[in-house]
Amino acid sequence: MADISVDSGRAPRERMEVRRVPFSYEQRTPKERAGHWNPGSPEFSQIVNSGSLAMPYLEPYLIKTMRAARDKISDPQLQKELDFYVAQEATHFRQHKKFNDTLTEAGYAATAKIEARLAQDYKDLGDKKSLKFNLAYAEGFESMALAIGEMLIEDREYLFGNSDPAVASLILWHFVEEIEHKNVTFDVFKHLHASYCWRMLGRVYATGHIFWRMGQGYRDLLREDGLWSNIKSRWRMLKLLGRIMKNILPKWFRIWRPSYHPSQVPDPTWGLDWAELYDAAPEGAANLDTTRLHEPQPVAIPQV
Repeated sequence: MADISVDSGRAPRERMEVRRVPFSYEQRTPKERAGHWNPGSPEFSQIVNSGSLAMPYLEPYLIKTMRAARDKISDPQLQKELDFYVAQEATHFRQHKKFNDTLTEAGYAATAKIEARLAQDYKDLGDKKSLKFNLAYAEGFESMALAIGEMLIEDREYLFGNSDPAVASLILWHFVEEIEHKNVTFDVFKHLHASYCWRMLGRVYATGHIFWRMGQGYRDLLREDGLWSNIKSRWRMLKLLGRIMKNILPKWFRIWRPSYHPSQVPDPTWGLDWAELYDAAPEGAANLDTTRLHEPQPVAIPQV
């Protein structure tokens, strides 16, 4: 496992930034080359692809929810943080859409079905649920995303080693910024409602919903690959999910404490170092050297 040192120094409001990372995705055929951007683990590739396909629907829903809450907030600083959150999430889903298009263009027919389910889900949530419920969902998702971000950074060498630098950089950048804005949805929900029971409802619903849809998505993609019925692939998937859950469950259970606040979670030093790498060389931050993810600091591929 890679270095997992943490830094509890800077508060999110001091370091949230809207970054324009110049990601570029190579169009590859056959489609398995596009989908299996980590050739050592097509199973992890398709889990991530399924999650990425959700972002152009999930994140606009989060943005709409937070914007609906903005005028109800009496704290100007929290409004400012909400604005940064919205801007970061808008950048996230646009970058994911660019990557997702490479999967569709490579020939994955399943992407249309996966996206249609997600589009309907988030339309229904936005149209039919109360703002209180949607804020609880947003907080539940962000608490889960914080745990996932920690897990991805801690286990980055195993999960992303020797993979496509552009895709690995996209995913790690996204979750570095999830860690940056970890407080915002929690603070907005607490400011407006402060209900522990509703907060737990949102977390259970959001976690169950996302994992359910992601599971459907990666099964559809692996079926299209011809791997879902492959015994060796199924065994690799079981081992991978076991490793992920072993890492993530302790992080998820801590959020059940009534006294929990995301600021109690120290920031991974690697994530802070990535932000400094971006400040020095945005192109490098978009092209991490995935053969050197075991090192304590992110390393960019030298630009020619």
